[in-house]
Amino acid sequence: MEPDRLPRIEEIVARTQAAYRDPVRYLITIGRQRTADRIVAQTSTQPTRSPAGWRATLSRLMMQPATGIPILLIVLYFGLYKFVGQVGAGLAVNFLERQIFDGYVSPFVTRLVEHIIPWPTFSSLIVGEYGVITLGVKYAVAIILPIVTTFFLVFAIIEDTGYLPRLAMLLDRAFKAIGLSGRAVIPMVLGFGCDTMATMVTRVLETTRERLIATLLLALAIPCSAQLGVILALLSHRPLGLAIWAGVVSAVFLLVGFLSARLMPGQAPSFYMEIPPLRLPSLRNVLAKTYARIEWYLLEVLPLFAWASVVIWLGQLTHLFQLAVSLLEPLVRFIGLPPPAAVAFLFGFFRRDYGAAGLYDLDSTGALTGVQLVVAMVTMTLFLPCIAQFLMMYKERGWKAALAIGAFIFPFAFGVGYVLNAALTALGVQI
Repeated sequence: MEPDRLPRIEEIVARTQAAYRDPVRYLITIGRQRTADRIVAQTSTQPTRSPAGWRATLSRLMMQPATGIPILLIVLYFGLYKFVGQVGAGLAVNFLERQIFDGYVSPFVTRLVEHIIPWPTFSSLIVGEYGVITLGVKYAVAIILPIVTTFFLVFAIIEDTGYLPRLAMLLDRAFKAIGLSGRAVIPMVLGFGCDTMATMVTRVLETTRERLIATLLLALAIPCSAQLGVILALLSHRPLGLAIWAGVVSAVFLLVGFLSARLMPGQAPSFYMEIPPLRLPSLRNVLAKTYARIEWYLLEVLPLFAWASVVIWLGQLTHLFQLAVSLLEPLVRFIGLPPPAAVAFLFGFFRRDYGAAGLYDLDSTGALTGVQLVVAMVTMTLFLPCIAQFLMMYKERGWKAALAIGAFIFPFAFGVGYVLNAALTALGVQI
C-alpha cells in the first residue's frame, strides 16, 4: 500500500463508522455470515426435521439461564472446589510441602548450604526465612505448582468440550449490565489461570471502553489459579467463610463493573460468536494443553519467585523491606489483622499467589482466626495486581490507566476489608 493513501483510507473508515452504531468489524462479520447462509441455502438442502441428539439438547440447556446457571454451578463445584481446592490445594500441596520439602528438601539444602557458605548473610539468600530455595522454590513448586496443574487440567477439559462459547452466550446479558459482552468471558475465565495473560487477551474485545473495564475487573476481583487454589485450600473446611468470600468478591465485581459502565463514556458493546459443536474432550488434547501451560508456568513464573526472594533478601540487607512492612502494618491492623500479615501483603505485590501463600503459612501456625482469615482473603483478592500484571496493564492500556487502576484498587481493597471486618465482628459471626 502506498503511504500517502493511508490518511484517505483512515478518513473513509472514520466516515463509514460514523454512519453506523455498531463497530464496522461487527457489521462486516454479520454481512459475511448472512452471505454464507444465503449461499448454503441456495446450494444445499436440509432434512425437514433434524434429529436432536443429546449433544444438541445439552447445548441448549447450557445457554438457557434456568438450566445454564445450575450447570455452571455444578462445573464450579466439582471442577474448582472439589478438584482444584481439595485435591490440588489440599492433598497434593500437603504431600509436597510437608513430606517432601519440609521433610527432606529444605533440611538437606540448609545443611549443605550452611556447610559450603558459613556466612549467614550470604547463606540466607539461598536458605532461611526468605531464601530462594526454602521460600521461593518451595512456594512455586510445593504450593503453587500442584494448584495450577489441577486448574490447567480442568480448564483444558472445559475448553476442549466447547463449553466456553456457551458460557459466553449464557452470561452475555449479565455482562451487558457491567459494560461488557459475552466475549469478555474469555479473558475473565483466563484470568482464573493468570491475570497477566488475561490482560493481554482483552485485545479480543471490540471497544477501548470494554477493554478498560475488563482490565480493571481483572486487576481487582479475579484471583489467578494459584491464588484461588490457596483460598480454596484455606476455606474448604470453612464453608461459611468460603461463601462470604465468594459473595463479597462477586458483589464487588458486579458493583464496580456496573458503576464503571455508567461512568465511562461510550456505547454498549455488540456481541457475536460462533458456537462450535459440543463434544467429549480428547484426552490427547487435554494433556497437550495442560503440559504446554505447565511448561509456561515453569519457564515464566518460577524465575519470578526466585527473583522475588532475591529482592526480599536485598530489601532485608538495606532495611527497605522492613520499612515497607512497617508502612503496611497500620493498614493491616486497620482491617483487624495481626501485624505479621503485612509481610504477606508485601509479598502479594511481587506475586498475588506469593502473598496468598504467605497467608497460608500464617494460618498453618494458628495466627489467624476464622474471621481474620476471611477478611485477609477478601482483601488480598482485591489487593494490587502483581508486578507482572501491572506491567502488562501499562503495555496494553498505558501508564495513565495503569496508575489510575492501581490508585483506585489500593485504598478500595483495604476499605472493603475494614467494612467486612466491622460487619462480621458486629454480627458476632463465627467462622
